[in-house]
Amino acid sequence: MEIILKEDVLGLGYKDDVVTVKNGYGRNFLIPQGKAILATESAKKILAENLKQRAHKLAAIKAEAEAQAAKLQGVKLVVTVKTGANDAIYGSVTNIHIAEELAKLSHWKKNSEVFG
Repeated sequence: MEIILKEDVLGLGYKDDVVTVKNGYGRNFLIPQGKAILATESAKKILAENLKQRAHKLAAIKAEAEAQAAKLQGVKLVVTVKTGANDAIYGSVTNIHIAEELAKLSHWKKNSEVFG
């Protein structure tokens, strides 16, 4: 029996994999537990469309991240923090500190909400 996994199943496969299992395992455990659905032709078409849409969304997110990385290329930030006797800083430098320093740069003022 062919099924489509709705979640990762140890020793069987990962989410959205189409796998073949014994009839009893699929009908008595995987499908009733909500871990899988029967791999009909329509279910396979829906899965293919969902995977295509997910890949498109991930490509858009990756392109946006690469554009942001290109903007940050060559930017140098100086973050002033308090230090102890051994030049060890108190606390840590967080994304908020970095966003504040980026906001101080003139060409980042328009996009500072992205980093805040």
